[in-house]
Amino acid sequence: MSWKPISISVFSVLAGAALCELLLKGVIAEEAPGWNAGLPRQHKSKWLVQDGNRPQPTVVTPAKEPGGPPSDAVVLFDGKDLSGWTTAKGEPAAWTVENGYMEVAKGKGDIQTKQGFGDCQLHVEWAAPEVVVGESQGRGNSGVFLMSTYEIQVLDCYNNKTYADGSAGSVYGQYPPLVNACRKPGEWQAYDIVFHAPRFDADGKLLAPARFTVFHNGVLIQDNEEATGPTGHHVRPPYAAHAAKMPLKLQDHGNPVRFRNIWIREI
Repeated sequence: MSWKPISISVFSVLAGAALCELLLKGVIAEEAPGWNAGLPRQHKSKWLVQDGNRPQPTVVTPAKEPGGPPSDAVVLFDGKDLSGWTTAKGEPAAWTVENGYMEVAKGKGDIQTKQGFGDCQLHVEWAAPEVVVGESQGRGNSGVFLMSTYEIQVLDCYNNKTYADGSAGSVYGQYPPLVNACRKPGEWQAYDIVFHAPRFDADGKLLAPARFTVFHNGVLIQDNEEATGPTGHHVRPPYAAHAAKMPLKLQDHGNPVRFRNIWIREI
């Protein structure tokens, strides 16, 4: 019977025509040895889909305990000293360090890392004072400033009403958190922040804004939000070109907020 070879021949012709069309459109590679032959290219990449020759991801050892620093993290505070921190003037940081945490020393000013960072994954644990004093913005207030410029608010918001875009986990003055995930005063809380620094061209024009994704105690509270510019109180300042890497800053707002287990991964 002659139908079987005719069918194969027709299929081969059609498949060959389709392959030629894909090659002409640049959807698949012109040269793909072995089992890779005919695979489409990855989006914006020289590699093919499921390409066995593509370099393997770098091996990173995760922490043994949840919230601990993985093997490629820079530990900014390990509970022992503030050797990696200074004041804004470059003087030694003068906050209190004891029992594995640092505590804001009222009047000693903000502190910042000696090292600068841009795009990053940041882990910070903090605790508002167990003894409640004040209300609204006067209660357990501090802040985590990426690049010393873009603030994620630290505030005791457990049964404490304040303006929404100044509550715990807000991109201060811009975006309230999606939910209030605060624990009780005195209990340790965690921020896990994915931050993308803004981009500027050679003339200082903004190409891409800063972006924040934030988890508070494991709960998503900021979902890839674009900062409108530097954060501030009762202001909406525009972007101004700055360095690609700048220090991480913690705020002295006059309240004895505690911090521990601070680490960062550049991305």
